[in-house]
Amino acid sequence: MKTQTESLRRAFAVYLVLMTLSVTALNAELKPRERNILANEARTINLAGAMVTDNSWNKLPGYKDRSFWDGLPAVIRQEYLGRAEKYLSYDWPVVKATDYLEFIRSGDRRQQVYSACSNALISLVMGELVEGKGRFLDQIINGVWYFSEQTWWGWSAHLGAQKAGSGLPDINEPYVDLGVGEITSNLSLTWFLFREEFDRVHPLISQRLKQEIMRKALTPYFERDDWGYMGFRGGRPNNWNPWINYNMLTSYLLVESDPSKKVAQVEKVLKSIDKFLNGYSDDGGCDEGPSYWGAAGALLYESLEIMKNVTNGKFDVFDDPLIQNIGKYFYKVNIHAPYFINFADADATTGGNASIVYRYGKAINDPVMWKFGAYLAGLGSWGEGALSGRIFDQVRNLGLISEIRKSEAQEALVADFWFPDTEVAGARDREGSFNGFFFGAKGGFNAESHNHNDIGSCLMYYDGKPCLIDLGREEYVAKTFSSRRYEIWTMQSGYHNLPVINGTDQMQGADFKAKNSTFSSNLKSATFTTEIAGAYPEKAKVKSWMRSYTLNRGRDFVIRDRFELSEVVPGATTSSNLITCCKVTEVKPGLMKLEGNGFTLNMLYNAKIVRPVIEFREVTDRSLKRYWPDGVTRIRMEFIKSGLKGSQDLVFTAVK
Repeated sequence: MKTQTESLRRAFAVYLVLMTLSVTALNAELKPRERNILANEARTINLAGAMVTDNSWNKLPGYKDRSFWDGLPAVIRQEYLGRAEKYLSYDWPVVKATDYLEFIRSGDRRQQVYSACSNALISLVMGELVEGKGRFLDQIINGVWYFSEQTWWGWSAHLGAQKAGSGLPDINEPYVDLGVGEITSNLSLTWFLFREEFDRVHPLISQRLKQEIMRKALTPYFERDDWGYMGFRGGRPNNWNPWINYNMLTSYLLVESDPSKKVAQVEKVLKSIDKFLNGYSDDGGCDEGPSYWGAAGALLYESLEIMKNVTNGKFDVFDDPLIQNIGKYFYKVNIHAPYFINFADADATTGGNASIVYRYGKAINDPVMWKFGAYLAGLGSWGEGALSGRIFDQVRNLGLISEIRKSEAQEALVADFWFPDTEVAGARDREGSFNGFFFGAKGGFNAESHNHNDIGSCLMYYDGKPCLIDLGREEYVAKTFSSRRYEIWTMQSGYHNLPVINGTDQMQGADFKAKNSTFSSNLKSATFTTEIAGAYPEKAKVKSWMRSYTLNRGRDFVIRDRFELSEVVPGATTSSNLITCCKVTEVKPGLMKLEGNGFTLNMLYNAKIVRPVIEFREVTDRSLKRYWPDGVTRIRMEFIKSGLKGSQDLVFTAVK
């Protein structure tokens, strides 16, 4: 046990770097630049003079605003009440020492232990807001007292940031992680909404709650500047930055009573978010993928919207090109919702956040985006029943249901796009239609946030359904964010749509990167090309490997390899691998058939150059099984005799 525990402790050091910064050292093109968009805006408008420091900025309906709560549709009210009633006799459980310790013992994050009580509090608060009769108030008080008594509000996987290391939370060094941020936001609004009701029961309830919010979160966040996700000590912060900063911003605005302190707290949040924006590429591309955009670009927007509200519209950066590009990224990488391009750890499907996509689109005056938000609302039946998420977000969004549901809705299906800094491209057969071929491809480097070794990989869909896929990632455990990350099969280039060269896969690290990535398109075709030899270590013996993807609109999709080796390693195989969720059949030499969900594609290849090896793999992981329940197939197109130079094409056509 001791050996395994120490191993996991050491692994956590790597985990912390991965989660609080962008995986590892960045290449020169993506080093942070001092734009400081938010600090400059704050200075321009004189934030201290422009900011509303009382709570008049907050237009959310309060507990006593019965006309709002009583006016909600009956189906929504009943669903909220049903959720809350499940917790009327809830016995608030203790988070045991062994729950925290399990992470360093087995790698299990025990996420459900921390989420259970959070869900109970959210459900009870929303139920009481909807009903307004005090029926759930005692259990809300129990929840408030439970969290006040709890040592820490965060998640065990993140404890390595404290000086004592991972394992158990140190009450003398409160650390604000993602979990602490979420709980702080929910408790802050609970305090704000019910503090008068709490005082009628006993004055120590609201007093204790505010004290714990300050002690466990707001004070340490304000006093510290060395937590990696803040960005003040260098590096490029990932989604932790806007995620935590949004929760801190709303909490400071709701709880802090001293006007000068509130301004200083908000200024610190803005300076930290600037560090996130300074590390973003000009094209607005999110290298963590669209599902992580929901915790990055989306929460950036939420903070910017609040800043506009709290300054009566004076703080407004929505005309900034970078802010606009960050929003537009999300709809450009839509394949056919819920399917989105999912490079790195991103999920193959995401519902997005209909309200944020809609409001972001309105803020930047982009009809494609706000119509897509309305489309996502319809697709996900958003607003037909009770909402989910933070209490703050639910209360705000309940007032927007009618507007968004009645708004013009249209799926965003752009003909093609190219993010030259992030090096991600995509194209479809026809603008405005998911019918036919769609492909996405990437260059980049193998040290991106939530990195997979996937330089030059692609995905290809037909009629909006997957054919050549990016697997995504398995359920997160300690190993995922450790020095052993690339032992996981889904992280390896051999399980992406990429070549294996002289028996060698790509390597991780900022030095392993693509070169000369280009994209071009016109009405007839779209082509992405990149040099990927630099992604492989020396033992691959590769001088050049040009990988290109060409969509001949309305006709076919072509994967082309042109390569030159310095040596052919005896006994080592060179192959071009494909990962698919389709049923694969070798019809005859030179022709394979891929049968997907409602479509069949032929794949033509030169049987004199390559031969297929078909390997089926059952999917057992809970996360992957959501997308690939029937398993996946790896097709290894092995070069029969590669030689020092060679080329080959794989051509996909539809069987009508």
